[in-house]
Amino acid sequence: MLIRDTPAHERPRERLLSQGAAQLDSASLIAILLRTGTKGVSALTVAQQLLNHFQTLQRLAQATIPELRQIKGIGRDKAIALQSAFTLATRMARELHVELPILDTPEKIVALLREECRASQVEVFLVILLNARRRLISVEKVSQGTVDATVAHAREVFRTAITSNASAIILAHNHPSGDPTPSDADIRVTRDLIRAGQVLHIEVLDHVIVGRPGVAGGREYVSLRELGLFYA
Repeated sequence: MLIRDTPAHERPRERLLSQGAAQLDSASLIAILLRTGTKGVSALTVAQQLLNHFQTLQRLAQATIPELRQIKGIGRDKAIALQSAFTLATRMARELHVELPILDTPEKIVALLREECRASQVEVFLVILLNARRRLISVEKVSQGTVDATVAHAREVFRTAITSNASAIILAHNHPSGDPTPSDADIRVTRDLIRAGQVLHIEVLDHVIVGRPGVAGGREYVSLRELGLFYA
């Protein structure tokens, strides 16, 4: 039976939309990639023939384009689409096994942010998201201000942390003047965000201000935690 002849709720694309991709078997997911079958044979049947021939997804992912084209219904374009999809999946798996850095010192934080901060002529407020092991999840830009100030709202800071399932965050921003000395506003914003984090059970580990070496007594950065200013 061709896919167009099956009830709509049983077709792979409709099932993915209604049930989610995780609920589909491998043949159905491959059929979606193939889009169409061949004369008298549905895409779902061709997909099942691929699985029967190569036996495992790993062997199918490693198949060359000529090997894929040995299956009836798999032409050049379908073989290219399959190889592209499996290559992307392989690269994603490789990324997941890369050990992300532990950011447990201000020096490591500055090394991560140095180039981005130096390139900006205005203040940019960044939030570093960390997992439970204090490893980097991502760096998110929360706001960008004038040359003199930036505004960081708790709702913006913690929205990214919540959606990323972060266990802790580090605050950071640059001082375009090069002097990393914290202002009264920097200290006030930090304490407000610490209190907000306590309510949400997301720990604020530090607030690092990045300047330029040699501008203020040779300091390139200031850690508010190291200065003893880090309390709610």
